[in-house]
Amino acid sequence: MSNTVYFSNPGVICAAGSSIGELWNACLSGSQNGIKRVTAIGGKEFYAGRIEDSLLTPVSDARYDMRIIRILEKALSQIQQSVDKVKARYGADRIGVFIGACDNGSEFSLAGHREFFASRNFSSEYKLDMQSADYPAAFIKEKCGLTGPSFVFATACSSSASAVIKARDMILAGIIDAAVVGGVDIASDTALLGFDSLEAVSDEKTNPFSKNRKGITLGEGAALFVVSKDAEDVADNTNGITIKLLGAGESADANHMTAPLEDGSGAAQAIREAFADSGLEPCDVGYLNLHGTGTHLNDAMESKAVSEVFGECVKELPVSSTKPLMGHTLGASGAIELAICTQALRCADQKKLPVHVWDGQYDEEIPRLNFVKEGDVCKEEIKIAMSNSFGFGGCNVSLIIGR
Repeated sequence: MSNTVYFSNPGVICAAGSSIGELWNACLSGSQNGIKRVTAIGGKEFYAGRIEDSLLTPVSDARYDMRIIRILEKALSQIQQSVDKVKARYGADRIGVFIGACDNGSEFSLAGHREFFASRNFSSEYKLDMQSADYPAAFIKEKCGLTGPSFVFATACSSSASAVIKARDMILAGIIDAAVVGGVDIASDTALLGFDSLEAVSDEKTNPFSKNRKGITLGEGAALFVVSKDAEDVADNTNGITIKLLGAGESADANHMTAPLEDGSGAAQAIREAFADSGLEPCDVGYLNLHGTGTHLNDAMESKAVSEVFGECVKELPVSSTKPLMGHTLGASGAIELAICTQALRCADQKKLPVHVWDGQYDEEIPRLNFVKEGDVCKEEIKIAMSNSFGFGGCNVSLIIGR
């Protein structure tokens, strides 16, 4: 048995594209066409990366027909053949499901409670189990006929990155042979108003790492992979490239409910652990997808952590945050951004990487990073990429993948 796991082509949908190909094109061009003004309950307007309703279809099982599951099903349909392949080879009971998600049916909660406050009764259609945390994983298991272990992770913005690590660990432990892994979340009114109450939402499109940054732009989406112990299960027949997990690192600041350690030490610990797990050195990485939320504290601490760990290599390391293109997709962000990294490796012959969209105004109070500009061409093909995910409560994850 291999000492690593391998990724299928991802199933992806977000405001920047309804497939990995569309998303990749947006990453290369820096298109922000998916970021639009939306109006939340109460009339307040926000910039957000919401998926067009026309791209989503009702779920045939009425128990699951909600926005977050419609988004999830769209991503799942793109990897269905890979799911069927490992199911046929190993059996339904040997396939796990590992999903990162933070929204528990908030669209039903808001509507249900508004009716309750008005009439003192809940609607007959309001069911508490529709807000169960396990709903995304339960849907995938039923839809695909899987009977292996399943988990939903809710470690805020690192949720789906944590799901990748747990799937890897259970495969290597021999508990399962393959898994459906990823994340899903929605830009609900609960999320928009909740983050706004924390004064974390920008009134402009997010501007990560700029001296003028004002906060996040929220988004929604899903990304799913089939992850297997055998590269043949997920081989890309179009170009023969297989993507594998080289290393993973986790840490927990336990510093504050919504803020990371200001010095970036918690994030740095996760990055170091990923390198230790992989046996690689910082200069081996060809591209880094930053967490890059656009908040003052997150960007400052991440730039400190990256500069500290990468040292002199940071000057040549191409980096970018892709959140300005699709918004911060919360529990799904780790999986979506990992999908972007897998595509960077699969398309390495293009020698192009995701553009960092911002106003170009450096914050001289934090370490300077080497942001990818539109038109930049890599000196050589990228073979190794890293993705950072840093969530509320100091839940930090770094993943390293290679081809």
